[in-house]
Amino acid sequence: MSSTTTLSPTSGNLFKYDGPAGTVVFLVALPLCLGIALASGAPLFAGIITGVVGGLLVSLLSGSNLSVSGPAAGLTTIVAAAIIDLGSFQAFQLAVVVAGLCQLILAAVRAGVVGDYVPHCVIKGMLAGIGCVIILKQIPHALGRDKDYEGDFDFFEKGSNNTITDILESIVTMSPGATTIAIVSLVLLIAWEWRAASGSKFFKIVPAPLIAVVTGVALNEFFHAAVPSFHVNASEHLVSLPVASSAKEFAAQFTLPDFSALMNPKIWRTGVVIAVVGSIETLLSLEAADKLDPFRRISPPNRELFAQGMGNAVSGMIGGLPLTSVVVRTSANVYAGARTRMACFTHGALLLISVIAIPQFLNRIPLACLAAILILVGFKLTRPALYKDQYRAGWAQFLPFILTVLAILFTDLLTGVMLGLTFGLFFVIRSNHHAAITVVNQERFYLLRFNKDATFVNKSELKSKLRAIPAGSHLFIDGTRAFYMDHDIYEVLHDFEKLAPYEDITLEYRNIDDPHRK
Repeated sequence: MSSTTTLSPTSGNLFKYDGPAGTVVFLVALPLCLGIALASGAPLFAGIITGVVGGLLVSLLSGSNLSVSGPAAGLTTIVAAAIIDLGSFQAFQLAVVVAGLCQLILAAVRAGVVGDYVPHCVIKGMLAGIGCVIILKQIPHALGRDKDYEGDFDFFEKGSNNTITDILESIVTMSPGATTIAIVSLVLLIAWEWRAASGSKFFKIVPAPLIAVVTGVALNEFFHAAVPSFHVNASEHLVSLPVASSAKEFAAQFTLPDFSALMNPKIWRTGVVIAVVGSIETLLSLEAADKLDPFRRISPPNRELFAQGMGNAVSGMIGGLPLTSVVVRTSANVYAGARTRMACFTHGALLLISVIAIPQFLNRIPLACLAAILILVGFKLTRPALYKDQYRAGWAQFLPFILTVLAILFTDLLTGVMLGLTFGLFFVIRSNHHAAITVVNQERFYLLRFNKDATFVNKSELKSKLRAIPAGSHLFIDGTRAFYMDHDIYEVLHDFEKLAPYEDITLEYRNIDDPHRK
């Protein structure tokens, strides 16, 4: 008699999964935190603070096991403009606190239900689109061109450049050292994962990205000693973490908000905008996290809004940026093998420890090996099999999916998702339009049946089918399968009742509970 063991999220030694996964997320998050802070016009340390709060606080308050929070690239434009408009970063911190309070209100009124209305094909398109963007945006970093900050996901960049021209320029001006490090790191990552998949215990325990980073640092140090023309220096292509020379200088990087600006209406307006945009991005990321979760767990969206609200309030109070749940870090977490929220907590703890204990070592990490890690994550998000599966599911699934991918690729994350959602809803409405009502007939007897709930969406179809009933017919209208009909449907039926005598059409209703007849 044989027995089978069912794999569960809590089976085995969790540190075997969540510790290594948290390390991978830490390596991915570090340059993203710094890059987003730089693009926002904020102190670099503000990005680290945000990542630490997202890891240590939000992970404990959130109901999601896999979602990772931190500074979001989608908010950089809003943040940069707000800091200038409000006059100081400390005043902006107050707006972040307000945003957190607004999110607590959204959680209290259970606004998290919004995420449930995003079609799955749009969520899949969002993940695939982000995967494409990650790959394209990391190619220049892998080739040694770092004119754009880590975490920049917009197609159109500052000046006249865009994602495509950026790649072309990076090919022309590629750094031999950075390119070599990126290629070696990518080959090492693929080979390491292949050996881990084949069952080797050592390769399963030690995270491949950590080995890639150590190898990248060692390789660059070798270039410095033996091949100077290949060496990548700090001013070009390394992580640039702020280094405090003393405990007092480190503590000075934490700042309080400017509470004297509390009555400034711009503070409240900025806070509301951040709360709304950040909540939308969080809910979409949460849906994506659940979609990626191999255990298919469902995260409570209102609890996530509460966690984000607390996180933003604390981040604003101590000198951080607005935070959201972020798809890039979340997907890296999933593909690194995370099982519980302790992976996200570990990433936050490592961020904090690293800036205190080993900033000098971290500043030796070439961005090229981090780019290789992200390129592999991007490929997993946008794997070719996903496109084949969506195509086989039919045009109603494939078109919203591919349009979301293209919109994210050629605009930005939020714009792409909104466009994809619009197309997705169009096809949902279209499919409901054609499936809600059927008409069958035998000689002059006609049966019009509602196959599901009917709303204003089905009004035009109902009118069309009623107009097709020939004069002198007997029409049965059956609502047995429709638990709900809105006012617009009843209005169409009322109008047809008035027309029917002139066409010698006899009407008979079955299970049509029309409140307007009572």
